[in-house]
Amino acid sequence: MSTLPPFPRLVFTILEPLACIGGYLAPILDTASFAAAQVPSRTPTPLTSTTQVLALQLGNCYGLIALIAIGVLYSTNEARVVRNYLVACAIADVGHLWVTYIVLGYADFMNVQGWNSLAWGNIGFTFFLFVTRVGYLMGLFGNDRVVASAKKMA
Repeated sequence: MSTLPPFPRLVFTILEPLACIGGYLAPILDTASFAAAQVPSRTPTPLTSTTQVLALQLGNCYGLIALIAIGVLYSTNEARVVRNYLVACAIADVGHLWVTYIVLGYADFMNVQGWNSLAWGNIGFTFFLFVTRVGYLMGLFGNDRVVASAKKMA
């Protein structure tokens, strides 16, 4: 199990994988609604085959992220591996937020009252994950746990 302190462990080993599983299932269960909800303030357009493929591939990427998170955080006791994984995720968070900002524009990006559930995930939850990652990397949640199997043998 992960060396993370309690709060980041809860966020990264339970909440984030569950959210990613939701992101995986949403386009499978209702591709048209998932695609239309990506931009909350715009009028939905008909679902083209290109949009359908992109939505389903995005869902697949969310599934992959969940599997990688579970695979890394549940299989290593090495703090360095966990930290490097979270650095990579923090960089991806910035990219995710930037792309969302570029597409929505400043007004819609900042209009929290106008956000739908996908905007809350794409902006709100991603920002929360980013802040939690940076907080962990800065040591704000305490030290990593030392796990017996991770200790160096003398």
